[in-house]
Amino acid sequence: MATKISNAAMFGLSPENMSSHEHLPLELDSSFLNTSTVIALCVFFALLCACIIIGHLLEENRWANESITALLLGLCAGGVVLLVKKGESSHLLKFSEDLFFLYLLPPIIFNAGFQVKKKRFFKNFSTILLFGIFGTVISFCIISLGVFWIFRKIGVKSLSLKDHLAIGAIMSATDSVCTLQVLSQDETPFLYSIVFGEGVVNDATSIVLFNSVQTLDFHNIDGLTVLKLIGTFLYLLFTSTALGIAVGLLSAFIIKTLYFGRHSTDREFALMILMAYLSYLLAELLNLSGILTVFFCGIVMSHYTWHNVTESSRITTKHAFATMSFIAETFIFLYVGMDGLDIDKWRESKASAGTSAAVSSTLFALVLVGRAAFVFPIANILNCVQKRESSKIHFKQQFIMWWAGLMRGAVTIALSYNQFASYTRKSSESALMITSTIIVVLFSTIVCGSVTKPLIEAVLLRHRKPMVSDFTDNVSLEDLRVLLPGRASSLRLLISHPTTTVHYFWRKFDDRFMRPMFGGRGFVPFVPSTPTGAADESSSA
Repeated sequence: MATKISNAAMFGLSPENMSSHEHLPLELDSSFLNTSTVIALCVFFALLCACIIIGHLLEENRWANESITALLLGLCAGGVVLLVKKGESSHLLKFSEDLFFLYLLPPIIFNAGFQVKKKRFFKNFSTILLFGIFGTVISFCIISLGVFWIFRKIGVKSLSLKDHLAIGAIMSATDSVCTLQVLSQDETPFLYSIVFGEGVVNDATSIVLFNSVQTLDFHNIDGLTVLKLIGTFLYLLFTSTALGIAVGLLSAFIIKTLYFGRHSTDREFALMILMAYLSYLLAELLNLSGILTVFFCGIVMSHYTWHNVTESSRITTKHAFATMSFIAETFIFLYVGMDGLDIDKWRESKASAGTSAAVSSTLFALVLVGRAAFVFPIANILNCVQKRESSKIHFKQQFIMWWAGLMRGAVTIALSYNQFASYTRKSSESALMITSTIIVVLFSTIVCGSVTKPLIEAVLLRHRKPMVSDFTDNVSLEDLRVLLPGRASSLRLLISHPTTTVHYFWRKFDDRFMRPMFGGRGFVPFVPSTPTGAADESSSA
């Protein structure tokens, strides 16, 4: 029985749910499987198949997408389970932080780094960091102060200072999946790279802020507390990034040196998956940011490791990583939808409909204000710094960036459970915070997500010709030296054309030192017996 409980816990099943099914005639003759686990997995896999089919049928629909479809199916499935069990429980699976952070989130973040268009991403890297880090901190402060001031007037008075700060971090975590499903990397590459990059950095920043709040000693707060927070964040930022880069380079070096494709393409593909996942686990083991680590590991693997494998493995890895990410995203929205009808939490909250609506409305209003408080000011400050009109962020783009950050998702719910669902704090107001968070996530995803596609089409006029700022500046350093009078120094070029200059020197360093050691485009070893070897031979001819 202990083995059954441990296996069920991995899937978020509680011992209480298990015992309610022990009498079913479908009991399996096995020491490690039980009926509840099989039923739960069958339901979720069936729902995943339904999401894929319905998503395909609604591909051209203006008001629906796969995220909303999965969420609504999860809600419907939860309602059916609630009716079948006569109001006892609405879920087959309980929301498990381990399931989310260890199994579902890593493939999504890794694929984001693996598929990202690196040139555009790093061209806007400073802007992404401003919105993703500085903007998230502003949102965190506004939401925390707003909650501290308004909740007491509503009647929610038992929350501590740590709870108010935690709510600020929880509600600062955005979910821009709905917006990214509508935006196109080809039609609006600048806007896509900003929204995409900010979403990844925002999740990492929110989790770091949340963990920092948990470590603070609120009985001894002094002037150094803020400096400690900043120091901790910078440490996590640089060490997590360095770890991801190191693991990515190690995978590239191993595959380039040993070249597994000579004997088995399965081994090189398996090594890429395992080392990518290993980077995330190492970061979590070292109390770093696993999101940043696996994201930059994906970027490095796509730049070096992917070019060192055989042609068949390149096709396999590209589609396999995208498929795993897609399934994990769909599973998360199903998970959140079914968890939205957690009848036990609603009963524990003991709050009236008016109180629940007031708390949820307050949280969402603070999300709106906190988002606007940094998107528009930072964008306009950047516009003042930019010299070229084509490089400025226009108001329509600012509005889409603001809208893209209004949706909240599974990270928000996971952090909320972490803060308020522990056995040591079984209180009505803790349950109220969880149910209010669920309401904000459902409302923002379904309502805001459903109007995202028509809104973007109306605001951005999707079929227009892309603006000049959407393209990458392809002017070479040699062209700049000719255009500038006299012998232009590297420092002058760095000041006048920073993006092009940094990119030029990075390419020189990459071609001279990095690619000969770690492989990459143009440095794949020639093996005549493999498809890659034949391709290299034909391309060099």
